[in-house]
Amino acid sequence: MNRVAAIGCILCDHLGYGATPAQLHHIREGQGMSQRASNFLVTPLCPEHHQGNSGVHGLGEKGFYTRYKLSELDLLAMTLEKLYDNLR
Repeated sequence: MNRVAAIGCILCDHLGYGATPAQLHHIREGQGMSQRASNFLVTPLCPEHHQGNSGVHGLGEKGFYTRYKLSELDLLAMTLEKLYDNLR
């Protein structure tokens, strides 16, 4: 999880804002509210894109997709690609 956080906000990077410190967002795809989110399904997001008004939690899943044309799974794919590129 430290390697994921060290990437910086994956959305800021995608939008061309450069490197910004990140928090880990747990993706809850296919899970109920009472189930614990997996530590393997995390993506790094800055505080604003994570919990701010323009973030995943602030906009909600549909609002986030409407604004950025990206789903949580898109963010996860971008994170995995970045991790892989860093290993090369």
